[in-house]
Amino acid sequence: MFTGIIQDIGEISAIDKRGDWTLTVIAKKLPLDKINLGASISCSGICLTVIEKQSAQFKVQISAETVDKTTAKKWRQGQRLNLECALRLGDELSGHLLSGHIDGVARITNKRGEGDSQRFEFEIPKAFSKFIAPKGSISLDGVSLTINEALNAHFGINIIQHTQNETTFDVAQVGDEVNFEVDMMARYIVRMLEQRAAL
Repeated sequence: MFTGIIQDIGEISAIDKRGDWTLTVIAKKLPLDKINLGASISCSGICLTVIEKQSAQFKVQISAETVDKTTAKKWRQGQRLNLECALRLGDELSGHLLSGHIDGVARITNKRGEGDSQRFEFEIPKAFSKFIAPKGSISLDGVSLTINEALNAHFGINIIQHTQNETTFDVAQVGDEVNFEVDMMARYIVRMLEQRAAL
């Protein structure tokens, strides 16, 4: 489990695409000395397993299914990733609970300045629009964010300067794609209502 509060911006230093992809990621701020092999790290929202580590870098593997369903298919050497270690019992929950299981890919359709923030607008596959609601939560590239408004498959979010500085949203542009994970509670509530309506 994760919270969507980014701890580091990593950089892919190598990708081995033989079989399941193996990524080597440089991470200067993560407490890698406290992370066990087999532990999970959120890499731009994707829960990945650490298979090897050194003092300032670690390796993870990505299955073909994950590559196909996420932005990982476009990752290259030099790619910057939002990183977060798995939540530990007793840690502060500042964002919202995330599984790291990506639902799909959202596209940035608009970006403009709004005060000291940046106003981003996104489009997601229509099938997921029922999980999106104003003042609800969503994870975008692993970042816990609050939805300002939602209309069908489109929604808007304000990203404050601090969040821009601490994540890859500092360079995000219109047309870019990001991994999204809908709010866990919204998923179960919608499921419950759909089952009740089918009775």
